[in-house]
Amino acid sequence: MLMTGKDLLAVANEHNFAIPAFNVSDYAMMNGLFEISEEKNAPMIIAIHPDEVSHLGVEAILAIRERAHKSSIPVAIHWDHGGSYEQMLTAIQAGFTSVMIDMSMRPFDENVAVTKRVVDTAHDVGLSVEGELGTIGKLDEEAEEGGEIIYTVPSEAVDFVKQTGVDSLAIAIGTSHGLYPADLEPKLRIDLLQEIKALLPIPLVLHGGSNNPDSEIAEAVKYGVNKINISSDIKAAYHDAMRKELENKGLREPNTIQPPAIAAMKKVAAHKIDLFEAAGKAELY
Repeated sequence: MLMTGKDLLAVANEHNFAIPAFNVSDYAMMNGLFEISEEKNAPMIIAIHPDEVSHLGVEAILAIRERAHKSSIPVAIHWDHGGSYEQMLTAIQAGFTSVMIDMSMRPFDENVAVTKRVVDTAHDVGLSVEGELGTIGKLDEEAEEGGEIIYTVPSEAVDFVKQTGVDSLAIAIGTSHGLYPADLEPKLRIDLLQEIKALLPIPLVLHGGSNNPDSEIAEAVKYGVNKINISSDIKAAYHDAMRKELENKGLREPNTIQPPAIAAMKKVAAHKIDLFEAAGKAELY
């Protein structure tokens, strides 16, 4: 069933688990993620970044909506890392049920102003909004390293939520977009997460969790993260498996090449669902 991000995350916040937000860039990936989430009876967010929207085409959102309506699990369709108010209008018109406006690289006052404008418009048509405060480095779908992390300041987070009215907040506590370079060890600030969660009742979001140890991610879920974005991990599994299939030069049909890639991706996705304690939680909706 298709839901807004706000309704989906409210249950996760109440019952202390996290919902995976899987970034997809083709329809076969999307179908595989529906299949594994349904097998595990887990709620899911289909997240699509502007670059992925341009690759898929906004027309594909109608098909994803239909798939969600027919699903046995609760699903939100989320525009990830929207870069402007105009993009959010496109998301509303295309049929997304949740949007993220990311002005985290801008000054605080500008972040507040643009985010509030998005919230006012989205709430008028029943959509939920995620904002971001603090930064987690490069916003590059193929980045190999994340760059500088600017940690979220708890007091600023409280002011930001009050002034904007966002339904959920992405915070920076030590993750980074993309895959970490081999010489950098990721480390989450669980103490900072606990401080922010004690001050804010809304769902908190973790971006850039690739390569963080499972033990840290589990702690983040325990202490209040309710949505975790997964992009690099599932795409690496999907495309690495596809490369192996393509070594057989005789293959040419997608329905021969893609199933092993989908299976590899589903294995990673299943692990994330279990790690986030989302398995079986569809029964709560």
